[in-house]
Amino acid sequence: MPNTTKVTHSIEIKELLQFADRTIQVKKGSYLFQEGMEAEELYLILGGKVQISKVTQDGRELALRICGENDICGELTLFTDAPKYLLSALILEDAKIAAIRKDVIEKEIFHNPSLAFEFMKWMSDHFRKTQTKFRDLVLNGKKGALFSTLIRMTNSYGVHKDTGILIDLPLTNQELANFCGTSRESTNRILNDLKREGIISIKKGKILVHDVDYLRQEIGCENCPAVFCSID
Repeated sequence: MPNTTKVTHSIEIKELLQFADRTIQVKKGSYLFQEGMEAEELYLILGGKVQISKVTQDGRELALRICGENDICGELTLFTDAPKYLLSALILEDAKIAAIRKDVIEKEIFHNPSLAFEFMKWMSDHFRKTQTKFRDLVLNGKKGALFSTLIRMTNSYGVHKDTGILIDLPLTNQELANFCGTSRESTNRILNDLKREGIISIKKGKILVHDVDYLRQEIGCENCPAVFCSID
């Protein structure tokens, strides 16, 4: 059974903070940046939660990860000419964020081998996480995508209770559907099936997973380390 403790990347946060150009407060429901905007900064989250997502041409949203304290976002624009943000960053909770100019961090990475190594290691882990998420979405269908998302959320936000693992993150069914690349109706139906079977229960918008092993067995879980099997 994977370790459900949240694992953070190894980049020294204090080292990154010294390059911050400014610190900003961003309100829930607003965007830190949106896909297609010119990218001049990357961001270090000091508090709050930020959802990283992709919006398709027909208006559907695919949520890729939720960033929390000490996470970095906007990093995909590093070392590119005339960069634009590839994804959008929606503020889920009022957030405090340090903004670091792209050109500043690029120069520092060139001159600081230790920082460059840690950044490359973190990026490698980040890409591996993304690849496993897309693998689950493509290979496991709608039900498998939801099961995989629930497993990842227990690893990132799970709190162990006597009757299971509480995902300590309130989510609407639409928000959950966005992580699965499916419709709210399909997500509602699958969640209701899981509730009837006693696999999960839901109270005040939070999901309690009573039988995470059932979810793993249904999708042929490979028991990846929690650092890769997560939603952050």
